[in-house]
Amino acid sequence: AGRSYNYRVVMVCGDAEMEMRGRCSAGQRVLASLIIRLALADSFCVQCGVLALDEPTTNLDAANINGLAEALAALIEQRRGRSKFQLILITHDEDFVNHLSRLQVCDWYYHIHKDEQGCSKIERRDMRYLAGA
Repeated sequence: AGRSYNYRVVMVCGDAEMEMRGRCSAGQRVLASLIIRLALADSFCVQCGVLALDEPTTNLDAANINGLAEALAALIEQRRGRSKFQLILITHDEDFVNHLSRLQVCDWYYHIHKDEQGCSKIERRDMRYLAGA
């Protein structure tokens, strides 16, 4: 028989702990999920070189989107010394990408779009153009 584990996710405000189940917004659930996944990846994948996030800003408000961008920038800086670290970020949120570009944590990105014939095109683009450099 397989093992099962009970766990709870709590939010700490000052000295108070508040269970998140049933009491948090969709955006808070997204952030909690991202934090848990990052912690699990860090715990179990010591030499893990790839982190993939698919639409991580879904259901986040502007303040949390900016906070996520800054947290990802800090993570990238922290892992810059590790060999083969790659962040795969799939998003339609151009404001989020622009915020990341202003934080100057990477040099380029891939932009995927459809051309005039409806065919998908993949272009490698320089992040400096997003930041207005």
